Amino acid sequence: MSNTFTVKKVENMLTDEIMYQALFNKDASFEGLFFAAVKTTGIFCRSTCTARKPKPENVEFFETSKEAMQRGYRPCKICTPLNFAGQMPDYAVKLIEEIGNNTSVKLRDYDLRKRGIEPAKIRRWFLKNHGITFHSFQRMYRLNTAFKKIQNGGSVTDTAFTSGYDSLSGFQDSFKSVFGVSPKNSKLQVVIDIARIETPLGTMFAGATDEGLCLLEYTDRRMLETELKQLAKLLNAVIVPGENKIFPELRKQLTEYFSGARTEFTIPLCTPGSDFQKAVWKELRTIPGGTTRSYKEQAAALGKPEAIRAIAHANGMNRISIIIPCHRVIGSDGKLVGYGGGLWRKEKLLQLEKAVLI
Repeated sequence: MSNTFTVKKVENMLTDEIMYQALFNKDASFEGLFFAAVKTTGIFCRSTCTARKPKPENVEFFETSKEAMQRGYRPCKICTPLNFAGQMPDYAVKLIEEIGNNTSVKLRDYDLRKRGIEPAKIRRWFLKNHGITFHSFQRMYRLNTAFKKIQNGGSVTDTAFTSGYDSLSGFQDSFKSVFGVSPKNSKLQVVIDIARIETPLGTMFAGATDEGLCLLEYTDRRMLETELKQLAKLLNAVIVPGENKIFPELRKQLTEYFSGARTEFTIPLCTPGSDFQKAVWKELRTIPGGTTRSYKEQAAALGKPEAIRAIAHANGMNRISIIIPCHRVIGSDGKLVGYGGGLWRKEKLLQLEKAVLI
């Protein structure tokens, strides 16, 4: 059933007028599609830059940052176009590593300043990218680690004091405020561990339970917050920042995939949904890398030729990007349509997998 399609490049849809309007509106849906260079300043920006907008006649557009730099333009210091949108700055990476290596540590504003980090800066970054302050992130990460220790048979008392708490009652109150149950009654509680993963196409959120990976989405996906709420409801789970036994292997396999050394994934998955959705997602995983399939062909493969729209909707409800490859489904006319991570990412993934593009 699977064929190699000729698909039309998304860049061909863009004109200077469309790109300028996207730049003027700071339109995040154009992120990654172009870079805007300002002739009067010698600086180039991403589409979402908040700097004052130049006149149309003073702007030229490039497909890549490399092309802009080859023409002599410098990267903007406001929107940092050489970084991916939402990419973790080095100081955040180091702080999270420090917390992960020693969950009993409590980094206060004084400690941050000693490390050369302005507390307000790290607070803003965590609020924007995690929805909580850095200090709240520390607390939840610490409690997530404590949760796992108790799940693995550790005593509540020992876990409380090795997690940096000064009193057992303080630990129990904090634990219950996050997980909704006391440490003693937490054996049946489901937790979705959430972590950020950097990829060549931008930062992703990975979510996993003990059963398997339940989320892999780009951090700028508009439906991300809705997906997280749906997962928490479907699994009756609490979502907490923290590591999971699956994440090291996931990072390894994604690195191999983006380097061209891997075509299939062996990560265990947790995909709550209706029987129909599960059937659609299972069928998606049969599409080989380097090929594409139309929605019509996908419907035929499922034995439901009349259900094209329902299948397209189920594709859109897929919460595990790349591994469940909904990016390999295209329109019958060969156009790139319907990808929550952005059409530019869909094109890049198909290019990586050596689908034929014109």
